[in-house]
Amino acid sequence: MTPLAHAPPTRPRARRAVACALACLASATSLAGCSPGEPAAATPVPSATAAIASLPSATASASGAAPVGPDGPAAASGTASAASGSSAVEPGPSAAPVATAEPLEEAPLIGPDGTPLPQTDDRPSAASPQFQRHVELLFRAIVADDPAMAEVVFFPRVAYEQVKDIKKPGADWKHRLMKAFERDVHEYHKLLGKEPDKARLLGLDLKDDKAKWMKRGSEGNKLGYWRITRSKLRYADAAGREKSLEVTSFISWRGEWYLVHLHGYK
Repeated sequence: MTPLAHAPPTRPRARRAVACALACLASATSLAGCSPGEPAAATPVPSATAAIASLPSATASASGAAPVGPDGPAAASGTASAASGSSAVEPGPSAAPVATAEPLEEAPLIGPDGTPLPQTDDRPSAASPQFQRHVELLFRAIVADDPAMAEVVFFPRVAYEQVKDIKKPGADWKHRLMKAFERDVHEYHKLLGKEPDKARLLGLDLKDDKAKWMKRGSEGNKLGYWRITRSKLRYADAAGREKSLEVTSFISWRGEWYLVHLHGYK
């Protein structure tokens, strides 16, 4: 027998196939409605552009963040959103810290090789920028009741160890001289009255022509130095009245004045 040739599908069967194909295209989850052996129609894939466009607008987000544009997210500058109806405000320059004067460089006490520099016989001057700065620091320390503010004003320990002809001069400097200085600062702070922060420095009366060269061996010293006594630290109190505080003794080191006794020699 001659095998029967495949006949073209009948009209009802063709209509059924077309309907199944349409159903497959409409369904995104299953092709179960198609009969076995019938080809499945390809599901179109949305383009990336269409996917991005379908996302909700960033202005509608709960966070209220500014929309992301082609140049990246809006800068966090406090600029008002257009949706709020406020005018856009450009941020101003950030607040710069208050400028402070550079601390005055102190005269060197230690040489490049790490050894203490020696004494000189140079006569100090009250016009020295370092000395004038020291006078200001001394008064500030008294106003603030803080001796540490004026430690650089005091005769350096490294110098005292070279000058004083006694055993353990460093210990004497720390436990006698510095303690007396701290005590005197506290005493003078009380003398400024109930409003010490309103006191104003007027100046220091120091008579350069009264400076005396103290020879080696005097006052228990191994080295000579210039000395001047009984200077007056002048100031105006809270009521504007001019007053003064005694500064008992300055001595020299390498051509600069340093405080060694603020009030008395105890």
